[in-house]
Amino acid sequence: MAVTFNNELEVQIAESFCIFDTHGDKYIDTRNVGNVLRFLGCAPTEKEVLEVIKATESTDYPGEAHIAKFVAHVSVLLMDHKMQPASAVKIMEAFEVLDPENKKYLTKEYFGKLMAEEGEPFTEEELEAMWPVALDPITGNIPFIFYINQLKHKAKIYEVADAVKEELALAEKEKGKKPPPTVP
Repeated sequence: MAVTFNNELEVQIAESFCIFDTHGDKYIDTRNVGNVLRFLGCAPTEKEVLEVIKATESTDYPGEAHIAKFVAHVSVLLMDHKMQPASAVKIMEAFEVLDPENKKYLTKEYFGKLMAEEGEPFTEEELEAMWPVALDPITGNIPFIFYINQLKHKAKIYEVADAVKEELALAEKEKGKKPPPTVP
């Protein structure tokens, strides 16, 4: 069964979804929902991933999410700027709070402890994946200005979401307008 998409946002979400659709049947294992969201440029918490799974999981095939339901749900979330990554400025402010001595770096031990124990804790696997990007190979510390620049990428999907939201609002406004009066 063909699935039709109405705008660029839906197409981009669908394309990301299809990367994880290993059987080509328009379903993905719900364990890949977070991967699709991150591939789109989102930064969801585990709670948000679970909420998306709950909202998009197939009733016919538990443990699977269908593309149509996923695209419809995630489109709304993106137009509302949900799961948007923090800006470089916000990340810098957070690092500055963690660096009261203004050294401009954090030690691997300190940062690793924070990442494993505070907020939404990282797993050991996630920490191991992060170190090659975060650590200065010479000092073994995390020079956070460098690290932020490594992370810095603007999620273009939110720009697409804004454009689609604007188009939808304009279409809705046009639909509600009265036709211009006719001249007799």
